[in-house]
Amino acid sequence: MKTRAAVVYEPGKPIVVEELELSDPGPGEVLIKYLYGGLCHSDVHIAHGDLPARLPMVLGHEGAGIIEKVGAGVTRVAEGDHVVCSFIPSCGNCRYCSTGRQSICDMGATILEGYLPGNRFPFTGPAGDYGAMCMLGTFSQHSVIHQNSCVKVDDDLPLDKAVLVGCGVPTGWGSAVNTAEVRPGDTAVVIGVGGIGINSVQGARYAGAKNVIAIDPLENKREKALELGATHAFATAAEAMAAVTELTRGQMADSAILTVGLMTSEVVQQGFDIVGKDGNVVLTGLNKMELPTIQLSGSVLTLFRKKIKGSLFGDCNPMTDIPKILGLYQSGDLKLDELITKTYTLDQVNEGYDDLLSGKNVRGVLVHEH
Repeated sequence: MKTRAAVVYEPGKPIVVEELELSDPGPGEVLIKYLYGGLCHSDVHIAHGDLPARLPMVLGHEGAGIIEKVGAGVTRVAEGDHVVCSFIPSCGNCRYCSTGRQSICDMGATILEGYLPGNRFPFTGPAGDYGAMCMLGTFSQHSVIHQNSCVKVDDDLPLDKAVLVGCGVPTGWGSAVNTAEVRPGDTAVVIGVGGIGINSVQGARYAGAKNVIAIDPLENKREKALELGATHAFATAAEAMAAVTELTRGQMADSAILTVGLMTSEVVQQGFDIVGKDGNVVLTGLNKMELPTIQLSGSVLTLFRKKIKGSLFGDCNPMTDIPKILGLYQSGDLKLDELITKTYTLDQVNEGYDDLLSGKNVRGVLVHEH
């Protein structure tokens, strides 16, 4: 079949929308009709060349839609199921899945190559084989994906909101709840309140933090943070440092969650300085692979027993945490509707990312027309 998709051919060049060929699903694979795709910053990292992906690539790694066809041996989902896609698949069998570390499933090794198991490329077009970001390619009207990337959800859930729970929401939420281990009464700091950080704010609040400190230079982001659970919001780390010192009587924060669009050594230093003894510094944001962004005093690390942690997918298990987080949304404990600033058509994908990079959006959602 044919499908319209948003493709990156070359880093730094605009995203191109064009028609591609899509093959039928093979064993373990499903054909999905995407209804919505989330505009997440990670796609920008591919488009700008921060992450070394195999190109050309169909962008999009947050997606929600309906299963239209299943290949041989598919057991996780059936035709007609409503699903949210997980940007890291979970096979259930590898060393990491079988020890409860599904966010680093071995099957995720090819998310920047974009092919399915067996080096299979369902998308083909003028440039030959096209990869799909995170093996999903949610900026296509249809895609063929592996069943291990699918999480069935209730039919009555609004997929235009649930789409965010494929990456951004659990990544931010889990960075606070799982990786930073926020506990009742804690002081938690979130640096960078975009599509990921706003959910770290929600996670820290739900986990019971007494003080949730949001740091972002943009006033609209600070306002959204205060609306969704932050107790304080500051434009700079220096302002936040004074407040945290006072709030904690000099004990400093229990955790700092770093969810900026581009991680820098300066941001890591700010997070390191704002936590106290035994504090967790969680790195969730990314930058170029080869760029060293951690330059800290090892002696302070040791003497204050501070911890630096990398967090992928918020250390979540997509098969259980995506339904759990959606359950919190259904009960009103987690806000999704309020995250979405604007929706876009497929042809407006470049405009959507311009809005993201200029700070206009907390989250943008791409709405597919069929």
